[in-house]
Amino acid sequence: MAGGQEKVLRRRIRTVQATKKITRAFELIAASQIVRAQNRLTGFRLYLKGISEILAEAAADAGHTAGRVLGVPESPQRVLVLAVVADRGLCGAYNANVLRLAERTVRGFQADGVDNQLVTVGRKAQSFFRFRRLSVEQSFSGFSDRPTFEDARRVGELITPLFLAEEVDQVLMVSTRFLSAGTQVVETRQLLPLPEPSGEQDSDDEPTRREGYTEFEPESPDLLVELVPRYVEAALFGALLEAAASEHTARQRAMAAATENADELAKTLTRDMNRARQDAITTEIMEIVGGAEALRQAADAKTE
Repeated sequence: MAGGQEKVLRRRIRTVQATKKITRAFELIAASQIVRAQNRLTGFRLYLKGISEILAEAAADAGHTAGRVLGVPESPQRVLVLAVVADRGLCGAYNANVLRLAERTVRGFQADGVDNQLVTVGRKAQSFFRFRRLSVEQSFSGFSDRPTFEDARRVGELITPLFLAEEVDQVLMVSTRFLSAGTQVVETRQLLPLPEPSGEQDSDDEPTRREGYTEFEPESPDLLVELVPRYVEAALFGALLEAAASEHTARQRAMAAATENADELAKTLTRDMNRARQDAITTEIMEIVGGAEALRQAADAKTE
């Protein structure tokens, strides 16, 4: 019995060690991708900051004539929710956190009687909302770990015309904001209408109002309408880059924990196997001693 248990434990140890090699490889791959994703995000934030500054100046000049293009709707009746997650798993609670917030947002609109549409980015969102019987208007996938500007443009070409045609009053995006390698925050951001200028900002992600006079051609209200597609594409690409960096960070963290757990499990199984081997050896010794004692007693009986 002990020998059979030893074989089972040895097989489990080999399985755990093989799993540990896989998780370790995933950890190293994710760690290498984090640096690349952070560099892409840092470089693009300069462009996003520039277009945000132009947007802030045009919005300030347009004032109340900006209409529905600018500001926060008081009581939107038609809302589009965009959920941005990953194509793959093995990244801890990264996907689950975004999907749960997106589901709560959609359920809230349904409870309030607000007409809503759901658009997803990432293969994991499709199965999640299908299981919960929530209708998805359109899904995009295949680029979550390495998005391009063309991917953001494809998503924007779906969303922006709906807003400009007044088929939706508000577009919300649920995604993960990448603050640092140790901090990622799941949040809901308004994508459309465009954000109102908020004056001087210290953050690199926010526009900074410049001093002086700017003359707009065409007029600032018309320019705002022209800026909508450009800004949406830029904001979407920035969000996709942040999501990619967050995904790689979450995967590296999850795989590091899995590797550590596999190592601990292998040590525990090795101790159990050594204990089983020791029990087997002890049993064999006791059987030998018992057999020798039986032979001695038999020999003593014959001599008597």
